[in-house]
Amino acid sequence: MFDKKVPKTGGLDFGKTNRIVEGTIIKGDIISQADFRLDGELEGNFSSTGKIVIGPTGKVIGDIKCKNADVEGRFKGKMEVEELLSLKASASIVGEVITGKLSVEPGAAFTATCSMKNGVKQIAKVNEQQAG
Repeated sequence: MFDKKVPKTGGLDFGKTNRIVEGTIIKGDIISQADFRLDGELEGNFSSTGKIVIGPTGKVIGDIKCKNADVEGRFKGKMEVEELLSLKASASIVGEVITGKLSVEPGAAFTATCSMKNGVKQIAKVNEQQAG
């Protein structure tokens, strides 16, 4: 009568978001297939097939590789974003960025080299044509 059946999801809940709250410091690497929100600090590398959100109190020192990213906090290192990197007005980025698309709100601090993925592909084609 009171038994509830839990639906099986095949082991992964893609609708869920991992969250590291303010005041938490992680030293090490994080690998996640789900989306991730970071309001604490990460000293290490982050890799995901989903999206990372670095909240206003979030701080990352290391490398990030993901599909999409929203940054409101601070980041220092190398960031590779497959699709869209969105920088809010409170964001601070220092290092190297490779992304498909870039959105920057006025007020964001962006002190980084930036390569656009489409541009990188086009440059490679031009170099191949010139070499061949």
